[in-house]
Amino acid sequence: MHLLFATSIVPDGALASGYEIANAAIIEALRRAGVRVTVIGFTWPGKPAADPKNTVVLGSIDVRTESASTVQKLKWIAQALASGLTFASAKLRAVSDAEVRAAMERAGPFDGYVLNSVQFAGAFERLFADRPSIFVAHNVEHRSASENAGAARNLPERLLYSREARLLKAMEERLCRKARFVFTLAEEDRAALGVASDERSAVLPLTTRAAAPIKSPRRIECDAALIGTWTWQPNRIGLDWFLGNVVPHLRPDFRIRIAGSIPAGVKSPHPGVSFVGRVPDAQAFVRSAAVIPLVSTSGSGVQLKTIETFELGLPSVATTRSLRGIGHRPENCVVTDDPVAFASALEATVASTQADGDGTAFHRQQLRQMDRAIGRGLRALGHVRQEAFA
Repeated sequence: MHLLFATSIVPDGALASGYEIANAAIIEALRRAGVRVTVIGFTWPGKPAADPKNTVVLGSIDVRTESASTVQKLKWIAQALASGLTFASAKLRAVSDAEVRAAMERAGPFDGYVLNSVQFAGAFERLFADRPSIFVAHNVEHRSASENAGAARNLPERLLYSREARLLKAMEERLCRKARFVFTLAEEDRAALGVASDERSAVLPLTTRAAAPIKSPRRIECDAALIGTWTWQPNRIGLDWFLGNVVPHLRPDFRIRIAGSIPAGVKSPHPGVSFVGRVPDAQAFVRSAAVIPLVSTSGSGVQLKTIETFELGLPSVATTRSLRGIGHRPENCVVTDDPVAFASALEATVASTQADGDGTAFHRQQLRQMDRAIGRGLRALGHVRQEAFA
């Protein structure tokens, strides 16, 4: 079976965000199942496709809102309003339907589509009606947009997110209805998308790497470390909660390092908080901390940083929302949504020098369950390789 994996940004091998890590894991799982996968989408400027022989590139594009000029943002908004598309999908209309259709033909004969999230599928929705499809819902996007609207800092932003939520809800309903099978990254998302039946959907337990991590001694350089794409609104909401509600309850000498791009206006008066920007090795960065705060308070889908933390066996303190999509919680993870209790748990974990857990066992369990789920979705498309998923 040959499937066309339609996505906004094709993998470049950097795995710089949770979205890219998830995409790489899903593509690899499809190939483990014996499927030929050709990826179609855009590249980031200056970053070629990691697997050019199995990739059809539509062009180079930068869709990051935070780094766009005011003129570019206004153009995107105008295009979204004129086309009736969401803001995220309108950004991808840098090529025409005819150009995308011609690019599909260059992929050669194929049997169906894997529609990876709503952005690309929504931008070129009419092109995917001629073959059966699997829809991968990374999040319940309309719910995230509604939460973003509630957290908006001004009226125009609130109106934009409210519009996104309305359009995304209708789009997600269409994509789920037309798909032969739907993959979600968290169990609760199946019901939220109206595909809770086992014949219609399955949860994909993800991994953040192809092989289980090798355990080695850690050198602790700070008490807590956080890393993420903080310019993404659901992540920003969690970071704001942590800095505004948890950090004030930590002792002054508690050392916190926060890596990743920080939006304007994010700061903390706590003397132990350091914003370190981009780091060369994300895994080395988190392994240098005594404890990992997992601070998600909104959004849907799965938190890839939670999975990575558990795969590495690192001690953690997590909110309930940080554990969505996780079937097994390690013993060295404390769960609380109370800010004071969260701060106390961070300090207690550091003071107790909590031992690392068995990340290899968690990784293998995720990999095994993911392969089984992928097999179910492929059988809905007529791909039979049942011995691999017995």
